[in-house]
Amino acid sequence: MRRRQFLGTLGLAAVAPSLHSREAFTPPRYRIAVCDWMILKRQKIGAFPLAREIGADGVEVDLGPLGERETFDNQLRDPVVARQFSDAARAAGVAISSVAMSGFYAQSFAERPTVDRMVSDCLETMDKLAVRVAFLPLGVQGDLTRRPELRPAILARLRAAGRRAEAAGLVIGIETSLPAAEEVRLLEEIGSSAVRIYFNFANPLQAGRDLALELRTLGRDRICQIHCTDTDGLWLQDNPRLDLRAVKATLDGMGWSGWLVVERSRSARDPRNVRANFGANVSYLKSIFARA
Repeated sequence: MRRRQFLGTLGLAAVAPSLHSREAFTPPRYRIAVCDWMILKRQKIGAFPLAREIGADGVEVDLGPLGERETFDNQLRDPVVARQFSDAARAAGVAISSVAMSGFYAQSFAERPTVDRMVSDCLETMDKLAVRVAFLPLGVQGDLTRRPELRPAILARLRAAGRRAEAAGLVIGIETSLPAAEEVRLLEEIGSSAVRIYFNFANPLQAGRDLALELRTLGRDRICQIHCTDTDGLWLQDNPRLDLRAVKATLDGMGWSGWLVVERSRSARDPRNVRANFGANVSYLKSIFARA
């Protein structure tokens, strides 16, 4: 679907009936979500009707900025606010797919002194929102490829976080810069079923790795969710290095199911046009992953 054709059909997606109310429907194999911070609605109730308008099934809700704070600037700690968010998602007919600790893209999970408090903040918010998966990027400060000396500290902290998440029946999905075989080894060293990989297509693509092989190496049970986009520059449908039909065939063959979350793949021509960029990517993903 090209840009003009897509923009002409975007309004129809906004009024299509939702198939993803957890109370009324059995979830399909694949569901498509967007990140609230990337649609410029970080911790804003307006993320839910906007997600519905662009055709998404859910929203990944960020815990808020981190900076030099002791924990996230997270208004969802307040149970009243958390209930408002849950009610708003339900009213819009979309789900909260997951929460995100995106502050760790730039901050160090290995070195920040109050990580335990941050993990508590995350797990308590997940409980309030009835969400099972949290996204934790190890980011530039926790890049185990460039800073292997951080591995012992990261392992210790992920083991501790994993014990707490496991006791609560929750999952923390980590994004690393490592090849899949190294991620398998890392998970084995952590030793917790509550710590899994939150896969991001952009990482193997940027490193020149075989995306299908990386997915198969990790296997179905080690991948909790997927950020199913590349770096910014092109919409998914225009990206020559990302064959989503082949990706679907690989995931189908693995028996994987779950949330595919749109993070980037914005057009370089108009990167802040949320409705066009995310609407196009959601629409294209559904054209592929909604098929049997």
